[in-house]
Amino acid sequence: MTTADRSAHPRDLRPPLVLVHGAANSARVWTFWRRELAARGWTVHASDLRGHGEHAGFDLSTTRMADYAADVVAVARSLPRPPVLVGWSMGGLVAMMAAAATRAVACVGLAPSTPRAARDPAVPLRVGTFGAETYGIASDDPANQPAMLDLDLEERRIALASLSRESLLARDERQAGIVLDALPCPLLIVTGSADTSWPRERYTDLTVPAEHLSVDGSSHWGLVLSRRALRTLVPDVVRWLDGIVTG
Repeated sequence: MTTADRSAHPRDLRPPLVLVHGAANSARVWTFWRRELAARGWTVHASDLRGHGEHAGFDLSTTRMADYAADVVAVARSLPRPPVLVGWSMGGLVAMMAAAATRAVACVGLAPSTPRAARDPAVPLRVGTFGAETYGIASDDPANQPAMLDLDLEERRIALASLSRESLLARDERQAGIVLDALPCPLLIVTGSADTSWPRERYTDLTVPAEHLSVDGSSHWGLVLSRRALRTLVPDVVRWLDGIVTG
């Protein structure tokens, strides 16, 4: 299901924003991003990918990355204008994959999974699903979340409530390599200095050109749910987007 916040002035020429969540997650993870962006006059759409959030009953065992990209394309084609795509983690790569078909104005990747120059045929592609334990979330206690050290208890509760099952096949495809050697729009990569999984160094050999922004002290989860980090991150991203739109 697609949800939208419409606070923009009718004469505002800014494109709509489509937010794409990460693996084993759902659109709920965008709670604070939606609030901050809508307050700044952006029209925001946060959608659950198939099998996630409100679509959790869908069988994900054979779902591919291209299927997730198709979900984003379907949302974008329902909009009156080409959007900006903003994706976190796996959702960042999904946004890049969907950019051409959506005629995206720009892409923003929050510590996104990276495209590759070539696929590794030695990586097996398996059918099945997995849960958030793969990413180090072994407890439903918000006080016991070592992967979310920069989140307060309320932010951790939202993170835990956003969790969903995930496609093993799509994960294996990312491990094998999603080949992408060009983007039709500008790309901004955002990383957190406390993100040990996706630090800035992982984007040194990115196959597509990008600008970079670093958030001091932010973990992987902090890029989407730390209100402290978002106080500076959202304005910085908005300034970059305004430059793209007006330029």
